[in-house]
Amino acid sequence: LIVEVLEPQGHGALQLAFEQLKKKLAAEGLFDPARKRALPRYPKRIGIVTSPRGAVIADMVQILERRFPGLHIRLFPALVQGEGSVDDICRGLDFFSRGHWAELVIVARGGGSLEDLWTFNEEAVARAIARCAVPVVSAVGHETDVTIADFVADLRAPTPSAAAEMIVCTRQELLDRIDGGRQKLRQAAR
Repeated sequence: LIVEVLEPQGHGALQLAFEQLKKKLAAEGLFDPARKRALPRYPKRIGIVTSPRGAVIADMVQILERRFPGLHIRLFPALVQGEGSVDDICRGLDFFSRGHWAELVIVARGGGSLEDLWTFNEEAVARAIARCAVPVVSAVGHETDVTIADFVADLRAPTPSAAAEMIVCTRQELLDRIDGGRQKLRQAAR
């Protein structure tokens, strides 16, 4: 009998690494709800770190434009899996953090296997999210996918499309709030 690999029963090497890193970062306080920042109520400048190709960016831009036309959106093109992806994601977060342009940043990727999403379980990405000067929304995978980035980010969105819907209200909702305020002001004046 020649054994080349030995793994704990019920856990793969990636799952074990995920749990170990999760414990380490939790002990450092990176998941602490007290360090989470509130998102701006009406963001006008949104940074997105994701792949420039594919449905993720197209869907997000379409939803943002539909909900509130005229927003300023900047994409930092990044690999979202494989070699070089960790560096790309970290560079994108640092770019928006240093530039003082974005009011919030979305880190996004579509669904996939644990291996496909592993970039967002890397310690370097978690630390880049934690040090980002503006609030970060993690929009990685599908609803059931959970990554370390989700725990560190200021807000976790179940999907990239959901992130786009969560961060901005519709223009009509804003107009309705203004109208409601106008009516309250009239009543108060009377």
